[in-house]
Amino acid sequence: MTKPTIPNASRLDRIVAEAHRHSESRENTYRERALKLFPWICGRCAREFAGVRLRELTVHHKDHNHDNNPPDGSNWELLCIYCHENEHARFLDHAHGGGANQPTAVATHNPFAELQAMLNKKKPD
Repeated sequence: MTKPTIPNASRLDRIVAEAHRHSESRENTYRERALKLFPWICGRCAREFAGVRLRELTVHHKDHNHDNNPPDGSNWELLCIYCHENEHARFLDHAHGGGANQPTAVATHNPFAELQAMLNKKKPD
């Protein structure tokens, strides 16, 4: 059986100080600020997040500029990872010429063109 060792106090102090620094730097990230400003609900699908699942909630930059981080959070919205991925995919589709606003070809075939004539046609007895 090994004898328990007494931890080095200065080493523990360094570890605790480093943990505090990391905590403070995390608190200053836009994600941490957004989590303090907004309810932990996806802005698209309205799913709620807490505990371990909170990591699935992401910050979406509305103008797609990750350097635009106003302190009031006006450029952010919280989205779950699925809705966030969908939002970026829609943005890329639109940027590459796709999307719903593209003109579509008008259909020239009318499958019901002769329907009235067929309905009016008498059945042979």
